[in-house]
Amino acid sequence: MELVLIRHGLPERSDITDDPPLAPEGQEQAHKVARWLAREKIEAVYASPMRRAVQTAEPYAALGGHQVRTHPGVVEFDRGSGAYVPLEVLKREDYAAWKSFVEGGGGQDIAAFQAMVVAALEEMIAANPSKTVAVFCHGGVINVWTAHVLGMTPRLFFEPGYASVHRYLCARGGQRNVVALNERAHLLDL
Repeated sequence: MELVLIRHGLPERSDITDDPPLAPEGQEQAHKVARWLAREKIEAVYASPMRRAVQTAEPYAALGGHQVRTHPGVVEFDRGSGAYVPLEVLKREDYAAWKSFVEGGGGQDIAAFQAMVVAALEEMIAANPSKTVAVFCHGGVINVWTAHVLGMTPRLFFEPGYASVHRYLCARGGQRNVVALNERAHLLDL
């Protein structure tokens, strides 16, 4: 089966919630990724229950006539932090904090986070044999899943772009392969 992970569009920065809505640019990104994926035969659509992921999934679901199923196992690792600062903004404003965050998950147990994500995605894989499944989620989810597939220590080792597409082949025998990371051709005119 093919597992397609899509990072949410750009959310608003928030000092009062870790679950802000998409910014206007993020809404445009969500529509662009929806049109990009509309050419494909995706048979199931999942999303993190966090607002930015659901709002990114909704345009695709509307185009394809899909129901979006939320799954708590693909939430971002900093949920519950009470604020949301995009990592690229944190990198500019407080490099030391950004470096600590990407090296260790910002005080989160990155191994436990990876275990949760892997269990959730493996559940989706098992429930959808021989299908193509789209999961609208977060950069941290994409990082730890990719690290798992590559046999790496769980960490945040690359920057998935907003509304980027990441593809994996998942065989019944347990083999997992990376097909593509950070597809962003659909966003070139932004």
